[in-house]
Amino acid sequence: MQLLLAPFASVDRLVIFGTAAFLAAIIVGIVLRSARTAEDPGSGWARVFARPSAKYLFGALFVAWALVFGIGLQLVPHQGANSPYGAIGLLALFSGTFLMFGFLWAVIGE
Repeated sequence: MQLLLAPFASVDRLVIFGTAAFLAAIIVGIVLRSARTAEDPGSGWARVFARPSAKYLFGALFVAWALVFGIGLQLVPHQGANSPYGAIGLLALFSGTFLMFGFLWAVIGE
């Protein structure tokens, strides 16, 4: 019972819980929308990334990603468990994965 009431123990925990629930709902919405793309393949969003110039966009985004996170990870402290290095690295991992998925989609879709 104590675990179920933990998010409501203080205001900051409630804000953290609400933010996490909101982000989880956004992720579920994105997954639901992507699962429904087979029903409507001609959406404007898909047409933008299916153009031949999309590979240059994703290539430039990937180079910018590499520069931002390559420099950014060198500027933060690397010692201790409470350093921002791991959080920035995780963000780089996820964002880089989606950038490369977009790049592959743009190149193969051509």
